[in-house]
Amino acid sequence: MKLATVEVDTPIGPVERIGAVAEVTEPENAAAGQATVVDLTAAYGAALEAEGEPAPADLARAHVPPEMIAFLERGDQAIADAREALEYAAETDAERGPGGAKLRYEPDEYRLLAPLPRPNSLRDCMAIEEHVENSMDGEIPDAWYDMPVYYKGNADSVVAPGETIRWPDYSELMDYELEIAAVIGERGRDVPVDEAEEHIAGYTIFNDFSARDIQGEEMAARLGPAKGKDFANGLGPYLVPRAAVDVLEAPMTARIDAEVWSEGTVDEMYHSFAEIVAHISQSETLHPGDVIGSGTVGEGCGLELGQWLEDGDTVALEIEGIGTLEHTVVE
Repeated sequence: MKLATVEVDTPIGPVERIGAVAEVTEPENAAAGQATVVDLTAAYGAALEAEGEPAPADLARAHVPPEMIAFLERGDQAIADAREALEYAAETDAERGPGGAKLRYEPDEYRLLAPLPRPNSLRDCMAIEEHVENSMDGEIPDAWYDMPVYYKGNADSVVAPGETIRWPDYSELMDYELEIAAVIGERGRDVPVDEAEEHIAGYTIFNDFSARDIQGEEMAARLGPAKGKDFANGLGPYLVPRAAVDVLEAPMTARIDAEVWSEGTVDEMYHSFAEIVAHISQSETLHPGDVIGSGTVGEGCGLELGQWLEDGDTVALEIEGIGTLEHTVVE
């Protein structure tokens, strides 16, 4: 199951809805915006209505909230209810749910947003040794091995799949980063490592766009990154539940204008996602909707390859089992 946040037009204006790709109609390797999406709240309501529930719309909003963070706050039960809604939509010929809500949206009827258009928080780790070694000319500090280091990004700068990114005027070195991100689904504090994976709802693709010139200046001053990262963070196109993707083995590819620049997996993470979640939660509460990046795969960015993005380049990051996240950068 691939969960999505979409924006649809209604008589009272555009609204966001929680959806899932209708797998029976999804083209193989479908890119963002190419699949029929089932409105999970409406479909769950339709299933309840068919069973004779007297208040199906109200109960559906409680079981499958139409907003992603509220959905994640219900934990594994929300995932189970979403699967039930998706199965009902696949079996029924009905087009509408309670109150006339549409059950399905075709590609030209919705705008695909990031799965979490505004995450609760955004952190990015640096957990893959090859990337660290390449980025630091082989001089990896001991502290990197001792704990999973990370920075906190700008949760208000998430960009939708397919969105064109205007590069900031203060930078001339445009770069992408090929990453996977874990999305927290269960609140936790001081989480033990052996329980940490249960706090992850699922995974999505993360493009940690990087203005390398200003980033270098910031970090030379022993703080940051800030302006080098905070202008654009790509997430999407879908959020895939934890049990539905083999996160360590999933092939990852970065294509620039259809040319393969980077390939890899995160199976060489020195610090696992479980270790990362346990570390971050020490004396700090993790909340549903927190997003945590893995860090870049080895040779997963232009900095490591010695080449930069150019004006008009289209960056497509693909992770098998999740989808393809695409953006065009312009100066």
